[in-house]
Amino acid sequence: MKAFPMFIRTSGRRVVIAGGGEQAAQKMRLVLKTDAEIVLAAAMLDDELRGVVAQGNATHHPGRITPETFKGSALTFVATGCAGADAALHALAKDGGAVVNVVDRPELCDATTPSIVDRDPVVVAIGTEGTAPVLGRALKTRIEMMLPPRVGGLATLAGRLRGAVADRLPQKTRRAFWEWVFNDAPAALHRSGREAEAAEMIKTAIADCVLPDDAGKGHIALVGAGPGARDLLTLRAVERLQKADVIYYDRLVDPDVLELARRDAERVFVGKEVGASSWPQHKICALIVAEARKGRRVVRLKSGDPSIFGRATEEMEAAATADIPVEIVPGITAASAAAATLGRSLTERGKTDTLVLTTGTCQPGDLSPAWTGCWRPGTTMAIYMGVQSAGKIAQKLVEAGAPPETLVDVACDISKPSERIVQTDLRNLERDLAEHAVIGTALIMVRCPKARRVAAQAAA
Repeated sequence: MKAFPMFIRTSGRRVVIAGGGEQAAQKMRLVLKTDAEIVLAAAMLDDELRGVVAQGNATHHPGRITPETFKGSALTFVATGCAGADAALHALAKDGGAVVNVVDRPELCDATTPSIVDRDPVVVAIGTEGTAPVLGRALKTRIEMMLPPRVGGLATLAGRLRGAVADRLPQKTRRAFWEWVFNDAPAALHRSGREAEAAEMIKTAIADCVLPDDAGKGHIALVGAGPGARDLLTLRAVERLQKADVIYYDRLVDPDVLELARRDAERVFVGKEVGASSWPQHKICALIVAEARKGRRVVRLKSGDPSIFGRATEEMEAAATADIPVEIVPGITAASAAAATLGRSLTERGKTDTLVLTTGTCQPGDLSPAWTGCWRPGTTMAIYMGVQSAGKIAQKLVEAGAPPETLVDVACDISKPSERIVQTDLRNLERDLAEHAVIGTALIMVRCPKARRVAAQAAA
């Protein structure tokens, strides 16, 4: 690092902004978020700056600017918009012993202005040492999306109660208590806007001088990893990954997704193959329950959405039987991602008004899915795990009345670098899958639009 990141205390201190135009106003808007005394040093001020002075939120120094103007300031911004004036004011500020930031002149800056995510008193600052401010703003946008809007309020509440916690709770239990506050029921209540209930819950726990029953209790989250690309994860999915103690994932989860997890989280591969598995479902259920019983936060990471052919029901039932809290964190399913890649909607007004999600593979001993009962004009069928049954699927649909020339898109590795689409029809589906070496869990999408059938009937 060429610059050391730190926060400067502004309480009871001055921040001097040298300049009276838009550049000075931009810096003033930032400093107004603090409790600093703002001094605007310029002969003339624009309308916005004059308004702030009139409201009593800043003072105007219209006279001669000298080194004394900057003496004792916590920070000085030079923002006139004129290169010569900025250089001269920089020299005066340095003579006055100030820490100086000159707008758009990194070579004259003792300190640079970071991109700020403000959830007062929680503040995140992103700096690029003046090399890439656009990148800093882009990172700020991502963090803005990740941080709950009310997290600052919860931090403020915790600050007011720290003394009571120190007085009433034994030191060895305090960490677990605060983890409960920020990660469990109080945080969930506060995040949903029920701040008064969250505060009452925390205060009751402090008054009782004991950890709540759910503090330190294990938890299972069935998290949808989406189709592959890690930027398609939901914010909640990322949050659960970053809180997890242990993560169980299978072969369909892209390694990049695991990089979003907490660095010290344990990662366990529970690979499953279609038709065979060294990790049968009952073994996975027993394992995640056993870890949660130890008080650990368990994430069962599944590709796509856990509730769409993701075996979520078995794992939720296992958790419920063991009286362990469990939740589903939805993910983007392959059908939605494939439609995005193809550049079209899964449904289209006047053409496809029905969307069917079905599977080509059932558990041993079950009858094949009723694909023929799902087909009719106006339907988009997304068939998961159907490659091995492609020939049978095509045959059954044609027998049910689907034209052999009905278009089919086969989506492989959607949103991953190896992504590809094979376009064919029902007549040639099995042959084209073989020719393109499509194996595994590709998604078969069959489109049966109304328009063609309606047009044919009108012509008749």
